[in-house]
Amino acid sequence: MTNLKHSLIMYYGTGKRKTSVARARLIPGSGNMTINHLPASSYLQFNPTFLAACYASIESLGLRKEYDIYINTQGGGLKGQSDAICLGIARALCNANIVNKKFLKARHYLTRDSRIKERKKYGLRKARKAPQYSKR
Repeated sequence: MTNLKHSLIMYYGTGKRKTSVARARLIPGSGNMTINHLPASSYLQFNPTFLAACYASIESLGLRKEYDIYINTQGGGLKGQSDAICLGIARALCNANIVNKKFLKARHYLTRDSRIKERKKYGLRKARKAPQYSKR
């Protein structure tokens, strides 16, 4: 009964970046990461930068082999999703143990990057790019 009860412990965290949203679940396990029902390396196209960004918060605590991580993510591209995953995992780690919060906050893993694309304005080519000025 104790093993069953131990395996039912889950910690949740949600991360956002640009237009990406990632919902992370941490379950005590062997350190596997699954993103949208695919292995993390396969989903992130074997890109070491994106993989490092996803694992950054959990590796800073040295808990990579302690939890299985299940991620549901949508919106944006792989860069935004990987940053959202990092934030979601960091928030889930805070739910797992409140002592982790001080350590993660000092390394800025709990800070939401709120920069998003600026909207296009009328009369301009993009958000700020104006048409070329013609004197004559």
